[in-house]
Amino acid sequence: MPTPWGDLDLTRYPADPRDRLRAWDAADAYLLRHLAAAGTDLSGSVAVLGDRWGALGTALAGAPDCAPALITDSYLGERAAQENLHRHARTGARPLTTQDAPPERIDVLIVRVPKSLALLEDQLHRLRPALHAGSVVVGTGMVKEIHTSTLQLFERIIGPTRTSLAEQKARLIFTTPDPTLEPGPNPWPYRYALPGDLGILAGRTVENHAGVFCADRLDIGTRFFLKHLPEGTAARRIVDLGCGNGVVGTAAALTHPDAEVLFTDESHQARASAEATYALNAADRPGPAEFRVGDGLAGVPEGSVDLVLNNPPFHSHQATTDATALRMFAQARDALAPGGELWVVGNRHLGYHVKLRRLFGGSELVASDPKFVILKATKRAPRKGRA
Repeated sequence: MPTPWGDLDLTRYPADPRDRLRAWDAADAYLLRHLAAAGTDLSGSVAVLGDRWGALGTALAGAPDCAPALITDSYLGERAAQENLHRHARTGARPLTTQDAPPERIDVLIVRVPKSLALLEDQLHRLRPALHAGSVVVGTGMVKEIHTSTLQLFERIIGPTRTSLAEQKARLIFTTPDPTLEPGPNPWPYRYALPGDLGILAGRTVENHAGVFCADRLDIGTRFFLKHLPEGTAARRIVDLGCGNGVVGTAAALTHPDAEVLFTDESHQARASAEATYALNAADRPGPAEFRVGDGLAGVPEGSVDLVLNNPPFHSHQATTDATALRMFAQARDALAPGGELWVVGNRHLGYHVKLRRLFGGSELVASDPKFVILKATKRAPRKGRA
């Protein structure tokens, strides 16, 4: 990626030579060109929100006297930024998560517009107190990512907002902070009661932090999954893989009161949601629970898990891909003990049975409706004479 502070060779995380998706796009390049052309003073307190793979942070860390705070919800994005900064020997950037306390003062705020308007709303509310009348606020995104509702959030929470002309299908957002503006309280996190037809979870409360999938309601795929989860099995260690708000893992915890349950997601917002949902509904159960942000089941000992429950995403930002699901399935296969089971819910058209056949040798259809299927794959014991 060409930048005003040198060309960069950038990678996503985890690096995959088969992945054709770049670690930057025209929106990143457009914003960096603008900052340089406008002579923006980057020597003060600079914060970058939502840098997807570290392109913005790595570039800005090469500008004179610039030590940006990189605020992200994504563990994978955070690791990519670390790898790219290290690759170019650029130091000084400070990683922060969307759950960390924001900087006390921000002179330049750069926002890579996220897919989730709720996450944007939450983070603008959190960062607003650090802005002052002289702060420079610039957002960036592809044209298809910036809508009237996006601009309205900047306008309502920060101040007067306008947009640039489009370049290479990318656009910039310029907002002037108005210290007299009263945007009202931050509505996140948000709580709601579950429907009454979900068995052990019927009527229970869920807490969602902004940015979690379907944060204001129970999505239909999860609802279908909850109606068909295994109950009362002999599983001693259960994983809610890609846990989101934690309702699936909480249901499993309640039906397996003595089991150890691991909630894991690459989103800091999801981890916070899962921990809150569990605390509201299952904190008094005897079995332990762990909440982890990371790359799926990476680091979980091989053969240490009895049951993995998974509703995998099939988007990476705006791109549709099955790479994340396939990685999750492979991690589950490695983490499961012989005889352990992976339960997966997904849209029928995604063809997860093909991927599970490749990894597990086959799968069993547990339930289906016109839109979703639930599949169960069992890890086979190794053949005698083989390691």
